Amino acid sequence: MNIRITPHRLSGSLRAIPSKSDAHRLLILAALAEKETFVGCPDVSRDIEATASLLRALGAGIERTEDGFLVTPVSSVPASPLTLDCHESGSTLRFLLPVAAALGVSAKFVGEGRLGERPMLPLTAALRSGGVSVSADLLPIEISGRLRPGEYELPGNISSQFISGMLMALAHLGGGSVRLTTALESAGYVDMTLRTLERFGVSVSRGGGTFAVSGRVRSPGRADAEGDWSSAAFWQEANAFGSDVSVEGLDGASAQPDRAAARLLQTLGGTVDVSGSPDLFPALALAASAARARTVFVGGARLRLKESDRIASVAAALRALGGVCRETDDGLTVEPSPLSGGEVDGAGDHRIVMAAAVAAAHASGETVIRGAEAVEKSYPGFFEDFKHLGGIVHVL
Repeated sequence: MNIRITPHRLSGSLRAIPSKSDAHRLLILAALAEKETFVGCPDVSRDIEATASLLRALGAGIERTEDGFLVTPVSSVPASPLTLDCHESGSTLRFLLPVAAALGVSAKFVGEGRLGERPMLPLTAALRSGGVSVSADLLPIEISGRLRPGEYELPGNISSQFISGMLMALAHLGGGSVRLTTALESAGYVDMTLRTLERFGVSVSRGGGTFAVSGRVRSPGRADAEGDWSSAAFWQEANAFGSDVSVEGLDGASAQPDRAAARLLQTLGGTVDVSGSPDLFPALALAASAARARTVFVGGARLRLKESDRIASVAAALRALGGVCRETDDGLTVEPSPLSGGEVDGAGDHRIVMAAAVAAAHASGETVIRGAEAVEKSYPGFFEDFKHLGGIVHVL
């Protein structure tokens, strides 16, 4: 789907959509609990649907309702080998690979887009050390055997999802530990997992770079997904360009790393380290064109392994809109410059499309964005909300 955006200032208020990061964790732990759980999640994206679909295949009952999901936990796993399609969801793959191993499932994990290029070796190595047969270190990956409780070593600087997935798997097994072999980046996402485990009755103690899990998963009866700070960041980007948008339903005490968006937007015009909140980079980088001075983004090497090479695709989008920037190995240098509009390749990446759309609303001329359907991955209602705020968008 290609769209044309005519510049128009955005204003008004929105209700935050549910956090897909939170919803993944809630659905998985609900499927591992001892009784039914209602997971409040009124809006669903492709990534959340991917996790729900895999949990159904693993033996959980996942019934969609108007306000969320009624989850009946896994009582027995299918005997025959399964094919589990994660589509483009890295969270689905990295969380459910160790969880499926803890369930003792024989399964083949597949995906699409760039998911097959995203690093998996530290997680697959940990699974092998726990007695699981693992066929490969990139998709497609076949597993068989059951993961043993025990201590597992994982790096903290490649993907926090490895750690979160293993912690949830160990919770199902009744205990075990994860010891980090490097410093932890994106620590907020691990904090999210620890909070969710606590909601489901699992205790995790931490110290000396080790997370020790004790207790089994117990349903709280109902668990509602938090409002999503990641998607709200695009409306905060709009405000950095001079719009006036407010987002309701966000928890100021949330562990979501992207709660840092407002603080990081205030640092534009200087050096911005995105290692703790890499998903904010597209919104921050586009907004940096409206800063008063040069902005240097650092700490984003992992961005080259997302749904697109996000450093390259953000740079291309910014230049297409008339901006001035220069790529580095782990980031981008953005010069302040007015945006004129142009033709942007969405790069098959939901965050590139949304960041570019917001920037295009504040350009001096019209913008065409190719591949705008990518927003379905995380925020299917993005363009409806964009229009609600006064944005002018037409499908070509």
